[in-house]
Amino acid sequence: MTFFLNLQRIIKSGFIAFWRTGTVSLASLLVFTVTLLVIGGLLLGTAVFDAALTQIKGKVDITVYILPGTPETDILNLQKSIEQLPEVKQVIYRSDDEVLAEFKETHANNSLILQSIDELDGENPLRAELNIQAKDPRELASIETFLTNKSIISRNDGTGIIEKINSENEKNKEAIERFIAFTDSVEALGLYVAIFTALVAVLVTFNTIRLAIYTSKEEISIMKLVGASDNYVRGPFIVEGIMYGLFSALITLALLYPITKWISPVTKNFFGSINLFEYYIANFPVLFLTLVGVGVVLGVVSSLFAIRRYLKV
Repeated sequence: MTFFLNLQRIIKSGFIAFWRTGTVSLASLLVFTVTLLVIGGLLLGTAVFDAALTQIKGKVDITVYILPGTPETDILNLQKSIEQLPEVKQVIYRSDDEVLAEFKETHANNSLILQSIDELDGENPLRAELNIQAKDPRELASIETFLTNKSIISRNDGTGIIEKINSENEKNKEAIERFIAFTDSVEALGLYVAIFTALVAVLVTFNTIRLAIYTSKEEISIMKLVGASDNYVRGPFIVEGIMYGLFSALITLALLYPITKWISPVTKNFFGSINLFEYYIANFPVLFLTLVGVGVVLGVVSSLFAIRRYLKV
């Protein structure tokens, strides 16, 4: 019972100390909020970049065009051989009839193209194709090497079955590598900014707690005279540090709500793969725990430094 009573008094004293410092407390809150905004932005930005990278990787593939007249069994054998490669994510086979049907559907409003196809007297000008997606775009080169092996892509009579392999993958690979380098740079910059602002937040809160200790000298002396323990004296200042972290985290979460809602159309149009506001709502519990946890830890660390340096009990 005494423990809970003392805990209640410590928390109450921490609240009083928090409000007593007024403008200084506001400065600490602002710096803490900026720090947590940077961290929150880093988390959300990473999610956007990861989603965009996943989408880009999904578009990087190899299309193999099959020579006309190739028996379907030969095409399926080639598909099976490609699927066995450890670098391959999936292989999609589309017959020449399926490619033609899709082509007609895509150009349904272009009568000239459809008329040109009808004039071929039933001959299909398009080719069957295999669409190959790699697990990692950097592995496309090894897949292309496999496809150029004559012994792999031959019919039973020794003739080849591949008419063409698309040649845009090197450009796509370079684009992905540049995007990865860009996202790595942005995330590294965000991390450095977060560390810097965290250090500033610790420093400002350190001085705030120091001021609180200085203004509470008489109270501390009285508490020691009446037999208060060292932990009882230190407790309110730790509570004060926790409050800086907790309140700044709540402010940050409140600010991120309209920010993500406002910026979401921009990220959706630019990256085309993630709605940032929906991501914020769906992952709110994780963001809440992360920001509150980081804020509280920074607040407690600041308080402990100040207590150890300036509070002599």
